[in-house]
Amino acid sequence: MRHEITLLDGGMGRELARSGAPFRQPEWSALALIESPGHVGKAHAAFASAGADVITTNSYAVVPFHIGEERFRTDGFRLARLAGEIAREVADASGVRVAGSLPPVLGSYRPDLFTEAEATPILKVLIEALSPSADLWLAETLSSTAEARLVRALLGHDRRPLWISFTLDDARAKEVEAGAIAPSLRSGESIAAAAEAARACGAEALLFNCSQPEVMEAAVRAARRELPASIRIGIYANAFATEADDTDANADLHDIRPDLTPDNYRRFAEKWVKAGASMIGGCCGIGPEHIEALSSALKAD
Repeated sequence: MRHEITLLDGGMGRELARSGAPFRQPEWSALALIESPGHVGKAHAAFASAGADVITTNSYAVVPFHIGEERFRTDGFRLARLAGEIAREVADASGVRVAGSLPPVLGSYRPDLFTEAEATPILKVLIEALSPSADLWLAETLSSTAEARLVRALLGHDRRPLWISFTLDDARAKEVEAGAIAPSLRSGESIAAAAEAARACGAEALLFNCSQPEVMEAAVRAARRELPASIRIGIYANAFATEADDTDANADLHDIRPDLTPDNYRRFAEKWVKAGASMIGGCCGIGPEHIEALSSALKAD
């Protein structure tokens, strides 16, 4: 089964910062939602204009980890609902779809912090708030298969497509790229385990995101060996400089790699497509200009 290329959007947080939106830690991309939601709509529109077929709700940081326990209790539902509404308005005007972002609610890159009991009430708020606006669900930047299985359980009988996206251990990215070591999730689980989780969850697609582009091709090839052709594979890498494997993804404002120009990112993407990916976008540091380059290269008539 051959799939047409679906283009995803890029990194919301860095695009907000670049556009002049309020942006700082610990609120990350949620700060613009709180103080200047118009900037969020403009960022979505920029990605849609660049060629994205799917835009992702700006709900990634609407969690206690970023906005604080008290603010989440009092305002989390409203902020997540607003994130969905802003994306929906842009999508309807642009003819694209909305992915409801369900993030790792207890901390990015931290599978050790995950517990079902603590994650469940937070995810329930996000699911209920985003439900009116989402065309599909994107459980993204997950570090372990347990996180994916919980999302599936909490979605219950929701019939909308579920896309599951894992972040990969990229501390030894060059060795993965060279084939010296196998790609793995940040939990240490294998790509085969990720593929099995995607099958068990009835996912429409298995993706890998928020990791250096050097680790992605090997992950695509490993996933393609494990999955039936009916389950799509997607990639949206980040542009972070190399990080220690015990660093939280959003603990600081990490440097962005100057070498990942739109043309260089496109070259990586072409390898991912050749390896079997049919869904391509970008994560932190990948902007509309990168998506435009992908659109020109991958969706040319």
